[in-house]
Amino acid sequence: MGTGAALSNSPAPEVRRKRGRPRDPEADGRILAAASSLILMRGFDSMTVDEVATNAGVGKATVYRRWARKEDLAVAAMEQLYRDEMPIPDTGSIRGDVREMYASVLTFINSPNGTDYIRTTIKESMRDERIATLYREAAERVEKNGLAVFERAIARGEVRPDIHMSIVVQLISGIIAMRAITGQAMPAMSELDQLVDFVLDGICI
Repeated sequence: MGTGAALSNSPAPEVRRKRGRPRDPEADGRILAAASSLILMRGFDSMTVDEVATNAGVGKATVYRRWARKEDLAVAAMEQLYRDEMPIPDTGSIRGDVREMYASVLTFINSPNGTDYIRTTIKESMRDERIATLYREAAERVEKNGLAVFERAIARGEVRPDIHMSIVVQLISGIIAMRAITGQAMPAMSELDQLVDFVLDGICI
């Protein structure tokens, strides 16, 4: 048997595949934190993906692999911001839940960043319908979580089943928006119990 035949029958050398860079499991959180921080400080329009990537310690391509558009990233970041700043409670009673919800809202809007964020949100939304849609989408996602508070209360027999839950959830937001537009001071923590009583007097059995 010739040398060529011997070589052709030899087992092929094993080819080692290059291993790709492992996915950083904490990157998503850092990216969302960086994006929400920038939106909180300057609004959607001034946020850039380059700056988000730099602040998160990742490459720009890493951001785009997770969120194909800046708009998608912004909605996810705002949703995360609302969850962090204004979490949805489950205390076991409607009064406890509404009080905790309103307390976190008042704490946020009375902080320097929170007040600026509300005003920037309104300003950007009035200037550009595309941006208004982004803010609305993020707010609607969070609102769905807020509705769960009142659905639980109805199931417990604390709240009338015929209430317009969306209006109840949006009530505090409407007050905040009006005060931001007219330049009035935001509702203070001293008004917390009055706000809670006002809502519950209208919906409780």
